[in-house]
Amino acid sequence: MQLTEKELDLLQIIEENGRMEIDVLSKMVELSESETEKILQQLEEQRIIVEYGAVIDWRKVDNFEGVTAMIDVKVTPKREVGFDEIAKNIYRFPEVKSVYLMSGAYDLSVVVEGKSLSQVANFVSEKLSTLDSVISTTTHFIMKKYKHDGTIFDQGEDDRRIVVSP
Repeated sequence: MQLTEKELDLLQIIEENGRMEIDVLSKMVELSESETEKILQQLEEQRIIVEYGAVIDWRKVDNFEGVTAMIDVKVTPKREVGFDEIAKNIYRFPEVKSVYLMSGAYDLSVVVEGKSLSQVANFVSEKLSTLDSVISTTTHFIMKKYKHDGTIFDQGEDDRRIVVSP
């Protein structure tokens, strides 16, 4: 789909900040508010804008003990549908947050979130690895997020210690 320069500008701006007010957004792209709203609505209807979201640092939320795992999956593609059918079977599980077709040693990369390591392990052993096309999996638990979707976590506070030199 060929987009205009204004449409591309709007997409780039809201990708960085989906909560920007329409009056600010319209000024940034030099369109009226009604033109801006119309373009956004069209982009939503065409599913170019799929969803608006937030990036959350869950480590800062008390009593939240979730875990995220990236699982490399080697599969046997099926005739006529390739990897699409197995990817569809995998992304339907509620635990699965993302599925990507990859190049390299593994075919799919699956991001899974759970309440505990054992919950993710059970997902892999009872649901994912039992699918017909799945040959093997390798699970990597995310220990700490430094940057996610372009957002840097833990930018750190200024070091206020006094410098001591010999």
